[in-house]
Formats: sequence, structure tokens, C-alpha cells
Amino acid sequence: MHPLTLDFMEVRMTRRQREAVDALHRNAPVHPNPTLAEQRAGFALALSRPLPGDVAAHETVLAGRPALDLTPATATGRGRMLHFHGGGYVVGSPGTHAGVAAQLARRARLRATSLDYRLAPEHPFPAAVDDGLAAYRALLDAGVRPEELVLAGDSAGGGLAVATLVAARDAGLPQPAGAVVFSPWVDLTLGGESMRTKKDADPIFTREAIQAYVTRYLLDQDPAQPLASPVFADLRGLPPLLVQAGSNELLLDDAVRLAGRAAADEVEVTLRVWPQVPHVFQHHFGHLDEADEALDEAARFLSARVRAGREAQADRPLASADPGAGRP
Repeated sequence: MHPLTLDFMEVRMTRRQREAVDALHRNAPVHPNPTLAEQRAGFALALSRPLPGDVAAHETVLAGRPALDLTPATATGRGRMLHFHGGGYVVGSPGTHAGVAAQLARRARLRATSLDYRLAPEHPFPAAVDDGLAAYRALLDAGVRPEELVLAGDSAGGGLAVATLVAARDAGLPQPAGAVVFSPWVDLTLGGESMRTKKDADPIFTREAIQAYVTRYLLDQDPAQPLASPVFADLRGLPPLLVQAGSNELLLDDAVRLAGRAAADEVEVTLRVWPQVPHVFQHHFGHLDEADEALDEAARFLSARVRAGREAQADRPLASADPGAGRP
């Protein structure tokens, strides 16, 4: 087959995949006035994906909170990923995101721990951030080296990952090797232009639906405070970040502005936006080529950050062995 014919077929295939994903979201059943319990159950049903056969999972406890340990057969060394699930700080759990977290962990060859942080409205802000910081501290206290530790999260979990980095820095803790965030929700003021410009393109959310999450999470608190909306935080001193998003989402500008803020604060940051895919499109791995590409890119980034951290740690004793080394 001619290469140009093959390229055309691949483009046509991925377009059909994108259209199928868009239709899946737009045609999802909508229940009028669901209870909180019904919302959580529906979210779990919609998102849950099976674990890969080569990833072992077991329930554990981290910093007093339930957590899910995911250990791929491919895991090497002492590297660890701390994962935060999405769900607007109101729905979701390590179980709902075990599939995508396991996919990322196995591709990065890292053991992962996904935290079941407290949810609103039972536990409003800053409960989730407190849990994220406590989990990060607990991993360090357990002997996980910061240079071999990375963070990952999607949507609200992406915002929580960044807030945890800021809180850890402010608490005087060492930063991890890096962090990956998928479609991060980092502006609870809902001030991004894409809230308006992407309202027809987004097949999942309306502004009103996102505002309902804000109300439950913050109650009457200021949505612009930095640990709630880390796009307004001072990000200086944070580790390298990889930010991924789709162009068909209301939260697109959250990702773009987070990357811009990080760059302005001299944080090494990479922003990747995939065209014509929705919020946290990575959940569609195995059915959407862009999802697998994004997961592979994120895994390469995390693996490289852990590898660089190990190499820096290995070089450190050599550099300090001779105090006069390198001096004239």
C-alpha cells in the first residue's frame, strides 16, 4: 500500500474515533436532579475501566486515608507515582480512575499510589489539599526519595497535584522530580475565555455544571485563593510540569494559563493540546489514538524525570567527596 494512502486511512480512522467519543459523551443519559449518591454512582459507572492484566492492585492506607496501590510488572527501581483522581472534588475515587492510572504507571514503569482524598460537600476546601500534602509527606517519611517521586492527576486531581506542590514548597518539603496533569482544573473563578468560546465544542460540561462543583467544594470561600485555584499561585520552585489538554473543553484555558503562569515563574513546563478531543480524553485509551499517544508522552516524561533524579542522586556523593574538586 502506498504510504500516502496509509496516512489518509490513519487520519480518517482517528477522525472517526474522535467523532465516536464525542457522540458517546453527548448521548450519555442525563438524569434530572440526581442525588449526590446517584451522581457518584453514575460517575463510577461511566469512567471505570478494567486494569491491565500485568498490573497488580491492592488497597492500602496512606496518611490515614484509603488508597490504591498499583504495581505494574514493568516497574523498575524505587520510583513512585502519587496519583490524584478527578471528579470536581465531589465525585470519583481511586477505583474510578484505576484504569487510566494503571495505564500511565505501566507505561512509565512506576509503582503508583492513588489517594482517596476527602470529597466535598462533606469535606470542603481545604480538606483535599490537606490530604494531598499529608500523603506526599507520608511517602517522603516512608523513605521515598523526592528525586524518584512524581505526581499525576486529571481535572480536579490535576489542580490538586499543583496545589500539593505549592503546599509542599511552602511547608519546606523538597519537591518531587516532576508532575503530569491532564486537563487540570486550576481556576475555580471560572475566568477562562474557553468557558465561553468552547461551550458548543465541549460534549461533557456546561459552565453551570462546573459552577455546581465549585459551590459544593468551596461553600462560601474565595475561589481565587491560590490553593483552590493554583493558576493564581506563585509557582516558583516547582519541578518540571507536563500539561495536557484537549481543544474541545471548557477548561482549555485553565491548562493554557497554568502553563503560562509556570513559565513566567521560571518553571520548566511543556503544554500539549490535542485538537478536537474532549476533557481528559486519556480515559479513552485503546479506543482513541490520541489517548494512547498522550499516555505514552506522559509516561516518557515521568520516566525521564525519575531517571534524571536518580542520576543526579548518584552524582551527588561524587561531587561532594572532594570539597576542592573543580576549584582553581
